[in-house]
Amino acid sequence: MHDVIIIGAGPAGLSAAFWCDELGLDTLVLEQAEQIGGQLHRVYNPIENYLGLKTRNGAELLELFSRDVDSAEFDLWTGAAIDSIDLRAKRISLRSGESLHSIAIIIATGVRPRKLGIPGEKELAGRGVIESGTRDRELFAGKDVCIIGGGDAAVENALLLAEVCPTVTVVHRGKKLRARREFAERVQPNNHITVFTESVVTRIMGDTEVEAVEIQRKAGLKPFQLAVRGVLIRIGVEPNTDLFRDQVTVDDGGYIAVNREQETNVPMVFAAGDVSNPLAPTISGATGAGATAAKVIASRLNRKLDG
Repeated sequence: MHDVIIIGAGPAGLSAAFWCDELGLDTLVLEQAEQIGGQLHRVYNPIENYLGLKTRNGAELLELFSRDVDSAEFDLWTGAAIDSIDLRAKRISLRSGESLHSIAIIIATGVRPRKLGIPGEKELAGRGVIESGTRDRELFAGKDVCIIGGGDAAVENALLLAEVCPTVTVVHRGKKLRARREFAERVQPNNHITVFTESVVTRIMGDTEVEAVEIQRKAGLKPFQLAVRGVLIRIGVEPNTDLFRDQVTVDDGGYIAVNREQETNVPMVFAAGDVSNPLAPTISGATGAGATAAKVIASRLNRKLDG
């Protein structure tokens, strides 16, 4: 029996755990992955908008976070996959067989990159289907690449890769790019970048590594194949709420609805970080939401004890 069980050890979960520990709550953090950090492992660009800190990437910021984590006294289990959960009863069963119970739960499971679900995407992952233009920039220098998506992340990566790649082809299903003006305006005059709007990639091709993509342009036009050696998919993210969607209120995108105290519609079940913040997902927002949830729980438990 714990006061609080926190699901997820990204910035929101770690912040919540740190504050729970500060406030004297018996706390257990469950992280499905073998390492803590969540989205920080996928931040390869410099972090310059976290107040008071500037780091080269997410890994460096995680290193700073870990110093506080190491000095705290909450329990942290990595590799802890959940088999089932009853949010109203505050009971969790792990795939390893443990059964856990708490007074409060904080959901901080974050988001994951959205998948296309097309042939070749999964099969060629790590063999030309790349994760980051920043991380893999030198690996694909001198090679033709395709970027799928039209938002900030897609266009920013296109501009970055265009500095080292002969051709960068951006494929976007919309009529125009959704990226911020400062990114989009830099695309048109760049001779290395070609943009196909109102188009989709229907297949990623190759035997042992990426060799081409199949592109379906506007309705009625014949699909064509484009030779590329790398494919970067940037079509947004989706929340990790599969375990909870039938137990808490979620919006149309699957994000958990919370009030100003970070509480869901289930009493003493809270959500913090990107999993409940589709409009402004930031590291600072996640850590603040985690702290809010922890302080609300501590306040309620103290009132209960005082009563």
